[in-house]
Amino acid sequence: MLKGYHYSLLASAIAFALPTHAAETSTSTTADRTDNLTVVGNWLDNADPDSVVLDHPGARTIVSSQQVKEKGAETVSEALRGIPGVQVQENNGTGGSDVSLNVGVRGLTSRLSPRSTIMMDGVPLAVAPYGQPQLSMAPLSMGNIQSIDVIRGGTAVRYGPQNVGGVINFVSKEIPKTFGGGVSTQTEGAEHGGLKTLTSASIGGTADNGFGAELLYSGLHGQGYRANNDNTDIDDFMLKTRYDFTDKDQLTANFHYYNASAGMPGGLTAAQYKANPFQSVRRYDQFEGRRQDMSFKYRHQEEDSQLEVLTYFTKSFRTSDIQSGIGTGVNLGKSRLAAAPRHYTTWAIEPSYSRMFRIWDMAHEVTVGYRYLNETSDEKGYRSGWYDPDTTFSAPDAKENYYQHSSGGSEAHAVYIDDAVNVGNWTITPGVRYENIKTHVSDGFANIDRNKSYSEPLPSLNVMYHLSDSWKLFANANTSFGSLQYFQLTRGGSGGQPAPGLEPEKAYTYEVGTRYDDTVVKAELTAFYIDFNNQLQYINNTIGWTTLGATRHEGIELALNYDLSEWAPALEGMSLYTTYTYTKATAQKGEFAGKDLPFYSRQVFTVGSRYQTGNWVWNLDGFAQSGQRSPGSADAGNGYITEETPDGQYGDIPGWMVWNARGEYDFGPAWSNLTLGAGVKNLFDQRYFTRSTDNNYGKYVGEPRTYFVQASVKF
Repeated sequence: MLKGYHYSLLASAIAFALPTHAAETSTSTTADRTDNLTVVGNWLDNADPDSVVLDHPGARTIVSSQQVKEKGAETVSEALRGIPGVQVQENNGTGGSDVSLNVGVRGLTSRLSPRSTIMMDGVPLAVAPYGQPQLSMAPLSMGNIQSIDVIRGGTAVRYGPQNVGGVINFVSKEIPKTFGGGVSTQTEGAEHGGLKTLTSASIGGTADNGFGAELLYSGLHGQGYRANNDNTDIDDFMLKTRYDFTDKDQLTANFHYYNASAGMPGGLTAAQYKANPFQSVRRYDQFEGRRQDMSFKYRHQEEDSQLEVLTYFTKSFRTSDIQSGIGTGVNLGKSRLAAAPRHYTTWAIEPSYSRMFRIWDMAHEVTVGYRYLNETSDEKGYRSGWYDPDTTFSAPDAKENYYQHSSGGSEAHAVYIDDAVNVGNWTITPGVRYENIKTHVSDGFANIDRNKSYSEPLPSLNVMYHLSDSWKLFANANTSFGSLQYFQLTRGGSGGQPAPGLEPEKAYTYEVGTRYDDTVVKAELTAFYIDFNNQLQYINNTIGWTTLGATRHEGIELALNYDLSEWAPALEGMSLYTTYTYTKATAQKGEFAGKDLPFYSRQVFTVGSRYQTGNWVWNLDGFAQSGQRSPGSADAGNGYITEETPDGQYGDIPGWMVWNARGEYDFGPAWSNLTLGAGVKNLFDQRYFTRSTDNNYGKYVGEPRTYFVQASVKF
């Protein structure tokens, strides 16, 4: 499969993991290691980067809220940028607002993030995890988030579906043990556009009887750096409660409400971009959405066992108004507005049980889990009458012509079991997930009524070797599965069958790597390989989805952090870090065989420093990515396009690099822990762009030099 690739990379990984501060020659005795083990249970709980990550048998990164703050990140997209293996596309196309999320992992498509299981506190963020996994609405705001857990490998058995790109779990702020709260704000602005402000607040605590509660708010409001991107209004509320009614029993209940609207400035032609890359020719394009969800979790924890029952309900609505169509005849040169209101519900229950068994010199942690998930969808389409986009200033009514109405749902049963076998210095975890899915969808306008059923066993194997308490080697092989989505089922085809070639997606992921952490040096090196046997590709709203065929994704991820205080006392408080990812993602069949997939960079690089002295913190970091491709579709018969087309949607995209700088001063407890910060993103005003090929196609300029100020207090 990779021939000698894995073996040579493993040798390199071992060599790399021998830092100046040599690891201990061995861990404690085998008996001591197995005797000291306690049950882990849910892998997403208590995700401490200094312990949980070290012992995870796959590539994993946890980003804290402090790191997000020091990036100056106001949005989820900014917070994820720079994580090894993760590529975030600038907001563009029909995902061109601050409400959406466009993230791809290891060369997988980033448009609306369909290839990763993305959750908040273990609850999927997708409006319909099986039938509509795209995140045109990512219902969270960064001010409510405590950390981001990005697990790129080794979790396919526990979490799904759509996990070929791993798992991303946003962890909301924890209920404090004592009563307290905080308020923070960040305002940013550039030479173009206006000001945009992220505000967050929280208050809560825990009583002596074990009951705790916290109220959270985070909102993003203001203007972007392009014209017609001036109405971002995001409000995110959470009420979290927890009751520890015994030393071993805990019940949590979370209630969440999210409401958002934002403009989508749209793509530009090559000529329009050259004239003014910050302009917009789509004054009416916008996105709106809201979500209400609640989750309840019961946990019983013993030293050698854990029982957990999670149930959640979500109700989501999203709609968009997008300028579309070019008139002919008497309507020549005119446009019309298309609206797509959609309603979804999801209900799920997931019990799981973990038990530690000790047999001879081995310790087994066996986990058995089951998830039942039921989702519904109702999707409509409207069009306005024709209007002149250059002279009409009153917004046209997009609900004049009702032309589409589809409804459907999915019922999914997932059963999983794994066994973490600890013997000697080895941890070997075989497991299997079994998905049974029934999906139906109907469209009265197209006279479509289709039903699909899938049953898939998804085996996995994770292996870790503990060279020492600080140094680990790992390898894993995992299987992922994605059923056909509602839109894929209704577009094209005849009778009870979808368009030719559209089949469920299945992929096999392999990793081998090493991780080292002695608190001075933190390092990770991973080689990965993804064999995606039948990837589907979205073209546009007219063509819909088509088969891209088999794709191959391979590469290396590197992360290194070094505390320089070990070198000299004068460097106390200073650390350096860098990450580097090399990815090669190519089609394996058809006209584009051997050529790069669209919209990913082969190389992504970050470098930075953090210096804390007294009450001051100083940050300087750089981010770079190599060029990308937008070659068009093999089905179009235009070949693999590398030169820019006049409409701006096809052609190569140059690489770019930006630098960011920030400073902060903490006034301490006497001032209610008042902290003031200021910084600059894209320090040298590097001009860069991306493209979109969907209905809102064209060129999109990247963020220009942007200034920001921050303030926060705690009480």
